[in-house]
Amino acid sequence: MNKNYYAVLMAGGIGSRFWPMSTQEFPKQFHDMLGTGQTLLQKTFSRLNKIIPSENIYILTNEMYLDITLKQLPKVTEAQVVLEPAMRNTAPCILLSALKIKKENPNALMLVAPSDHWIEDENAFANDIQTCFDAAQKDDILLTLGIEPTFPNTGYGYIESDKNDTSEIKKVAQFREKPDYKTAKQFLTAGNFLWNAGIFVWSAKSIVASFEKNLSEMNMLFSKGIDVLNTSEEKKFIENQYPKAENISIDYGILEKAVNVFIKKATFDWNDLGTWGALYEKLEKDADENSVVNAETFLKDSKNNMIFTASKKLVVIEGVTDYIVVDKEDVLLVFPKKKEQEIKELLKDVSNKFGKKYL
Repeated sequence: MNKNYYAVLMAGGIGSRFWPMSTQEFPKQFHDMLGTGQTLLQKTFSRLNKIIPSENIYILTNEMYLDITLKQLPKVTEAQVVLEPAMRNTAPCILLSALKIKKENPNALMLVAPSDHWIEDENAFANDIQTCFDAAQKDDILLTLGIEPTFPNTGYGYIESDKNDTSEIKKVAQFREKPDYKTAKQFLTAGNFLWNAGIFVWSAKSIVASFEKNLSEMNMLFSKGIDVLNTSEEKKFIENQYPKAENISIDYGILEKAVNVFIKKATFDWNDLGTWGALYEKLEKDADENSVVNAETFLKDSKNNMIFTASKKLVVIEGVTDYIVVDKEDVLLVFPKKKEQEIKELLKDVSNKFGKKYL
């Protein structure tokens, strides 16, 4: 494996749309959401470890998840877990990890990837990443992987490239926010729009230089600690400085401003496992289109349901269609699949009535 290859695995989200399985204390990335015997975090680490040395994979997560992370990833040392003392979106944690990696290895190439994506064809993924690493080593560019849209999805951001460019790696024309349905259909018809997968490749030098130019205050904030990064003094510095950082995503803060952003269309299958419905779409189904994870079922006159239990429980259902049924130790959720985006809002009502007890 190339010792200049590094990965930054983002695993700090709460995944509130996967409630009640995903909670603030134990979010979805630490669960076996797919019924494969591996958690999402473990599956993603394993995928990256095929092309990147295990000692070069950094885990970005909240400080409350340190113990879970180390337990689930025995190859990882505590020094590889970059802990966020406050939630500040993706730009600050990516800058911090880039500064750490650049200090350790000025020639480093970085892959940044979320911990909760479903990618089945791992060989195609590895080939795409290798292509991007090669391009990032050669040129001062920031690369993102785009997914060819299969339907007018209004839940993803889109990336537009030059329609006439036939290159494998194209210059990004602009990032487009989550569209309404009509606009999403226009994007698909145009043919030069890809879904924004949130997977990035660049050299440590290039991304740090882009922060210096486009988010200079944040860069100055963290650059004060260059001397203590990767030392025993780092933790104290991060605890003091990190909460002062602007709450902003890498897309808004860097990629929408930089002029050297390029995109490669992914050749692998992909799903952003952000909701129960997204999980349902990817899982195998029975003859009545029900998806079941970690449960025994007896289903009668019931179709198109997403059924998930925490304890291999027997689930008996009759006359239910298009529902999410999730059984956890202390919570049972029975919720219309078509309203899945409202689960995040539902949590506010649950919190108002019961406090943090079930969250």
